[in-house]
Amino acid sequence: MGGRKKGIEMFVRSVSDGSMSDEEVIEYLAEIFENGLDSSETVLLTKEMRDSGVVIQWPEEMSALVVDKHSTGGVGDKVSIALAPALAACGAKVPMISGRGLGHTGGTLDKLESIPGFRTDIPVEELIQQVSKIGVAMVGQTEDLVPADRRMYALRDISGLVASVPLITGSIVSKKAAEGISALVLDVKTGSAAFMKQKASAEELAYSMKSVAEGMGISTTCLITSMDHPIGHAVGNSLEIVESVETLCGRGPSDLEELVCIQGGLLLSSIGLAVDQGHGSAMILDSLYDGSAFDKFLEMVKAQGGESSIFDSDRDMFAGLGLINSELYSTDVLSDHDGWVSDIDAVLIADLCLKLGAGRTELGDSIDHSVGIIIHVGIGSPVSKNEILATVYHRNGESDDLHAIKDAFSISEEPQFPSSRILGVV
Repeated sequence: MGGRKKGIEMFVRSVSDGSMSDEEVIEYLAEIFENGLDSSETVLLTKEMRDSGVVIQWPEEMSALVVDKHSTGGVGDKVSIALAPALAACGAKVPMISGRGLGHTGGTLDKLESIPGFRTDIPVEELIQQVSKIGVAMVGQTEDLVPADRRMYALRDISGLVASVPLITGSIVSKKAAEGISALVLDVKTGSAAFMKQKASAEELAYSMKSVAEGMGISTTCLITSMDHPIGHAVGNSLEIVESVETLCGRGPSDLEELVCIQGGLLLSSIGLAVDQGHGSAMILDSLYDGSAFDKFLEMVKAQGGESSIFDSDRDMFAGLGLINSELYSTDVLSDHDGWVSDIDAVLIADLCLKLGAGRTELGDSIDHSVGIIIHVGIGSPVSKNEILATVYHRNGESDDLHAIKDAFSISEEPQFPSSRILGVV
């Protein structure tokens, strides 16, 4: 066992300093992929990955209040954009380091960059200053944070070694641990549009990440949440900023609001700002309805160079986000039947958004922030024939692809009822 642990230490250092070739790195990763790691080995791998770069040190007086969350990715997942400012409005410190979209999963950074001027490439020193001053920042991973993970992930991606619980755990938790956080909520999604399709696989990953994060001194809770249909009504970068702002002003869709409040409540209770999750969730909800979360969002936008004035009115917001544009068309998609909505296929909707240009098939692709889809119904909604199910925002004339979105909606003759997205807590 000691020899294997020594080997893990040497492996991560060799990945970081370049002394190991790509072929050798892939060979070592393949061995982990095939044979796994035990809990103590996964903790060691994660610690070594964290320590391959800078680990953020916070001023002592605020270090116990530093929190973050991570989602394994989904369609319409804009939870972070409402949650981070709401947490800061309640007294938490949130240095949220996020990623970009790839495939059918949208990226928080891409959504934020819909805001004119908004900077996500902030160096660590500036991140510390901003979070110390206003309580929140939402940025991308810098070169000096967890460099070992960047190389390991790139090689896992090209060699088919992504779906390994120890390697996923190391990648996610090392980045969060490098932020110097005290508490973490992990949203592990399961379902047709999730990375982990089966609930049992999602639970396995959740238990692994919780065990490793807590082994590194981070108070951690994992939620298992469903990802079969999109979160909220908006899918697409600018459209999701609009829905995030609506949520920050107490006008958001109920499923999105639930995820924001539950995750926020768990974090506030973990760091002692709330007596329990229920109290913390009520604090988050209050911040959405009393305007303090939205005010904190505007502070963050200003601090990161964004044009906060676009949020002065709805028209300014739509114009500023590129949604009032002579080159942007909208097409309504109508129901063929009377009935009740029983399913909304998130994968089909995400694939259409990808074709519209809202996402990327490989890192480095440019994206169109303005295109996307607004879904006007939810699970359980009664619909009539020719009622509008969705509106597609696109660049060219109508095509068969636009009307193919109709296939994403299943209409039942029997009444349907929505259920909570939260399937379990680990």
